[in-house]
Amino acid sequence: MTNNDILRRLRYTLSLNDEAVAHLFELGGQRAHLDEIDRWTRPDEDPDREPLNDYALATFLNGLIVDRRGATQNAPTETEERLSNNDILRKLKIAFALRSNEMQSMFSLAGKTVGEHEITALFRKPGTSQFRVCNDQYLRWFLTGLQKSYA
Repeated sequence: MTNNDILRRLRYTLSLNDEAVAHLFELGGQRAHLDEIDRWTRPDEDPDREPLNDYALATFLNGLIVDRRGATQNAPTETEERLSNNDILRKLKIAFALRSNEMQSMFSLAGKTVGEHEITALFRKPGTSQFRVCNDQYLRWFLTGLQKSYA
């Protein structure tokens, strides 16, 4: 799953226009111009589409967290240079204040049954015996369930 696809799906799910997306980027600590956002959200087959890097997606997701949960009083969150699907799922869980049972509901809305132990394994530290890599399909199912819950 590409970062562009994730941005497009979240934009559609939350009914965000270009200005709202730019505002979330600013909340995350990076200024995004409207023409950049337009190029990032174009269909994959569009030759003018510009790839969205991990840092920019992390900035957007951090802005989404600040918008939905409020700014922290601690030092600002450091934006990651590299994002894994596990990191993206974790940021979405934080932004939408979801618990394991609510995440199970998201997966079931997409037609996938995922147990609580599977979900908690996605949020464990890499390298631990219980850690599970979040593949593209899990992230796609979650985003589909999130979209259906906002419909």
